[in-house]
Amino acid sequence: LAQKYDPQRERELRAWIESTTGRRIGDNFMDGLKDGVILCELINKLQPGSVPKVNEPVQNWHKLENIGNFLRAITRYGVKPHDIFEANDLFENTNHTQVQSTLIALASQAKTKGNNVGLGVKYAEKQQRRFHPEKLREGRNIIGLQMGTNKFASQQGMTAYGTRRHLYDPKLGTDQPLDQATISLQMGTNKGASQAGMTAPGTKRQIFEPALGMEHCDTMTIGLQMGSNKGASQQGMTVYGLPRQVYDPKYC
Repeated sequence: LAQKYDPQRERELRAWIESTTGRRIGDNFMDGLKDGVILCELINKLQPGSVPKVNEPVQNWHKLENIGNFLRAITRYGVKPHDIFEANDLFENTNHTQVQSTLIALASQAKTKGNNVGLGVKYAEKQQRRFHPEKLREGRNIIGLQMGTNKFASQQGMTAYGTRRHLYDPKLGTDQPLDQATISLQMGTNKGASQAGMTAPGTKRQIFEPALGMEHCDTMTIGLQMGSNKGASQQGMTVYGLPRQVYDPKYC
């Protein structure tokens, strides 16, 4: 925190405070403000009557009371609470950087209120606007730019609702699909495909491997994908519908 202390800002604050109050701070800037007397006189110059009674710095509690009165006065003057230092930051020399930041914020607030201050920034003034209720109702029918924009958009190439929109690549030299009977690229392609070897719908298509020397199978032959009945017989089979006894010959 001590490394963030700006000596140039200290010189600017010294010049502003001494010119406003008409009192000299002293060689040590923070020690000159520690009793709170000059600070109370500063806020009284900016806003008369902010601190009605300034204590003489006889004892420590007089000094702390002056600093506390100054802090409450600048809060009412408009300085934000997060910009204000604690009394011990100045009195016990624990955070001179925060004290300097508070005085700069006070200078900025004074400049905003029209005082001739050579440091700080002027805060933006609130610009409150009121719109007629009819204008507010009209705005509900306008799509705001934060929702996107439809500029340069058109319905060119759009199909009717519920129908497919065909996609194709002109670089491939393919004809533009115009009717709904054409399979578009997003559905796959049937180029190079034919119905050779296809059976009628509902019938089986036999699968075999020519390298094994197998002949074309007819509908009476069980295909390999259905398993094999080689070596099987009906020995021991009962008539359909009758139970088949399962037993162990060792116990009979």
